[in-house]
Amino acid sequence: KLCEGILNILEKDTKTSCQVTCLEALRILSRDKKVLVPVTTKRNMQILMKLAKLDTVEDPLERVSEFPVIVEALKCLCNIIFNSSVAQKLSLELNLAAMLCNLLQKCKDRQLVDDIKCFDLRLLFLLSLLHTDIRAQLRQELQGVQVLTQALESSLSVRWTEEYKAAEDRDRPPLSLQETDCAIEALKALFNVTLDSWNVHSKNESHQFRYMAAILRHCLLTTGPTEEKTEELH
Repeated sequence: KLCEGILNILEKDTKTSCQVTCLEALRILSRDKKVLVPVTTKRNMQILMKLAKLDTVEDPLERVSEFPVIVEALKCLCNIIFNSSVAQKLSLELNLAAMLCNLLQKCKDRQLVDDIKCFDLRLLFLLSLLHTDIRAQLRQELQGVQVLTQALESSLSVRWTEEYKAAEDRDRPPLSLQETDCAIEALKALFNVTLDSWNVHSKNESHQFRYMAAILRHCLLTTGPTEEKTEELH
């Protein structure tokens, strides 16, 4: 009942601070599988997707004041999908993976969106891990390899000297914590999406995998903010 009450408030046009507080409470509650059973419905998923800006294809990410709401809504969706098989099935029905890829594209060349990007990638990782149909959809329909590789390239700030050769800068400072976390989530999602890709057929696929291999090499030469984070990245 508490979760339902929170979601009823979130469905209304409330203040940003109220939305963030409600989402933080829901995120904590959503760690409990028993609590999730009555609230994992199509309507409730759509409420959270709307708050995460996953229901709008055209609208750009412009209002910085809304970013904390987007991040918390994505965190809630991560917990719910991880803990609920019903939510995993609803994700396919609601075309969640396509909406996440679209949000990821909106994050390109934008400032202050690292947290949004990170939890978008984490949700794509969870969907590709827990639902084989979504993994196939990402690979075949949504150009998932390209989208995730570009997200990884952006997180690592790769500069190119040749088509498949990244610039090596020995004096480059370590990645920030946010950049490292985004890169790690992109790598995890890429692993899932390319898991069954041992047989590359097309010229475009060949290009994508050579491009990805160059970025992975660059990743191995990159350091994170701490030794522990560098090890996790590698």
